[in-house]
Amino acid sequence: MRAVTAIAAAGAFAQTAVAASVQAKNFIYVVPDGYGQSSQTMARDLKALVESGSPANRPGDIPPIAADELVVGLVRTYAANNLITDSAASGVAFASGYKSNNGMIGMIPDGRPVGSILEAAKLAGLRTALVVTSTINHATPAVYAAHTDSRGNLDTIAEHELGYGHPLGSVVDILLGGGRCSFYPQGQNNSCRGDDLDLWAYAAEQNFTIARNRDEFDAFERGLGGTPMPILGLFNDGDLRYEIDRRVTQDEPSLIEMTETALNTLHRATHCKEQGYFIMIEASRIDHAGHANDPAAHAVDTLMYNDLLHYLREWIDEHPDTVLMSAADHECGGLTLNGYNPVPLNGSSHSGEYLQQLWRGRPSDSDARQFLVSELLPLSGIRNPTDAEINTLLSASNVGSELVSLLSSRAGVNWSTGGHTASDITLFAYAAADQINALKTDLAGNHDNTELPRYIEEVLGLDMDAVTEILQAAAEEDAGWLGKRGIDARDEHAHSHAH
Repeated sequence: MRAVTAIAAAGAFAQTAVAASVQAKNFIYVVPDGYGQSSQTMARDLKALVESGSPANRPGDIPPIAADELVVGLVRTYAANNLITDSAASGVAFASGYKSNNGMIGMIPDGRPVGSILEAAKLAGLRTALVVTSTINHATPAVYAAHTDSRGNLDTIAEHELGYGHPLGSVVDILLGGGRCSFYPQGQNNSCRGDDLDLWAYAAEQNFTIARNRDEFDAFERGLGGTPMPILGLFNDGDLRYEIDRRVTQDEPSLIEMTETALNTLHRATHCKEQGYFIMIEASRIDHAGHANDPAAHAVDTLMYNDLLHYLREWIDEHPDTVLMSAADHECGGLTLNGYNPVPLNGSSHSGEYLQQLWRGRPSDSDARQFLVSELLPLSGIRNPTDAEINTLLSASNVGSELVSLLSSRAGVNWSTGGHTASDITLFAYAAADQINALKTDLAGNHDNTELPRYIEEVLGLDMDAVTEILQAAAEEDAGWLGKRGIDARDEHAHSHAH
């Protein structure tokens, strides 16, 4: 029976769940942050035209890619206080089933905490994981394991994700992503904390297996090497690299590599047991490329998301006690395709962010024009620039941003905003052969984003309201654990995507 106290506390922000006719031991939820339908179109067309060698004006056959084959419905995304949601409010909806205000983490607008599907899974004996390409304490992963009034309270979020100060203790068995700087105490060169708490030391005391670089990740042997949980693996002080950059540098694990490692580890821990696992995976940097209006980075991270869904579909075929659901938190960039030819994007080997770093780090005695023409332009994908374009680039305050703007123009990729939009987003799902039709029937149609965790709750037989009751009782006794430290102004990078 639902906890009446928790429902009453949440009030009108609770939503009706979609009835589930599917049952599963394990659930995989994937968030392609900032992804919209035009994102998919651009990625699909780019892949087809490049592989076929066809010109855009005679495209021939453009086959579907992985996500196209898993479409089941649509999702509405508005927040409690704004028609355009941010990742925090949409995350509360996806994680806990309640509308909240933009910026709030694991709370409803009146400031009371609400339990997440991950916390409910952990309390019921399931194993849990968060795998992201952003910082691990960014808004989307945060809402599954933290509770605070602002997504800017990065110190508190990092603490809660390890169980430090969290009333339920540690609720996440595997944490993989970026964001190392929030775990070092202030005073260290690579720290972005506002206090002296050493969360790396705390994690070691709590018997976390720790990885902070590519070599230490590789020691996990894709999750098949017997690495014990809990696991904390963070591979960049800020966000992980855009996939367009990572596939060149190879200095960080990819989203698929981290997912494979997490799933193999979770499976080893649960396959002979009654209780399974819940994992949230976020293709985070689709959103960041949308904010940056960077078409090539956006397309490549979208293709990585499609590759991830292909991998997960094969995983479920081999592990039919598992169900997949995926939906973005919102669209980002207001992407439209007009006068459109995505093939120029294929010439780009790096993001605008990476190119700007190269520009800032060029030798002080180098000739700026020569460096631009010989180094940056070939990496950007801009071919045969005019003198006027070169002069514009040289006078730009941010050469990387100007390069991706020029690339967008050449590809007919148009951005209406550097922020989010209110567009409905696509719902994807997959289950094994004996359940796929029931899953499609359950999820067909247009849903509010708050309905999705309630569906997972039914499939796994969990009780989020019971968790909410525990958290609200803890907050009434002592609200100090909710943490209201505000944004540390020194950590500019970690907040650069807090739209």
